[in-house]
Amino acid sequence: GENYHASQDSVTVDGFTDPSSSDRFCLGLLSNVNRNNVVEQTRKNIGRGVRLYYIGGEVFAECLSDSSLFVQSPNCNQQYGWHPATVCKIPPGCNLKIFNNEQFAALLSQSVNQGFEAVYALARMCSIRISFVKGWGEEYRRKTVTSTPCWIELHLNGPLQWLDKVLQQMGSPALKCGSNT
Repeated sequence: GENYHASQDSVTVDGFTDPSSSDRFCLGLLSNVNRNNVVEQTRKNIGRGVRLYYIGGEVFAECLSDSSLFVQSPNCNQQYGWHPATVCKIPPGCNLKIFNNEQFAALLSQSVNQGFEAVYALARMCSIRISFVKGWGEEYRRKTVTSTPCWIELHLNGPLQWLDKVLQQMGSPALKCGSNT
């Protein structure tokens, strides 16, 4: 799919078609000649979608849709002691903290002592997957987010840039990679 670069502290991802807003990404604008009927029906149910907002070092997802959202956030899952692959259902009108900078900073600090690979592994915490209307995971017949009709993946640029700076300061990893590894 297309990339959307958010420039505001709050952005809405919805099912409508506004092409010109800096605080909205409208999935209704995206076309695909190979789209099947299940995807079309799902997209019609997205409606007002999700509001993603950053406040006080934390990122939240708020379900504005009449249908639930499903979120996989490794940072959130670690905070609550859940399995890293846990998918949370966010019912209409509810929200969930999906990333916490302070918690990430603590993990980053701890990982530096464990080496380059431990720090590099934190990059997965900076990606958050959200599906609209349909869930996925252990309890569902859809086992992966890519099996759902409509989903997005967030990449949190701030934490990724932070991670990059730390990795650059650490230098090369102890284990050299080759074409045989």
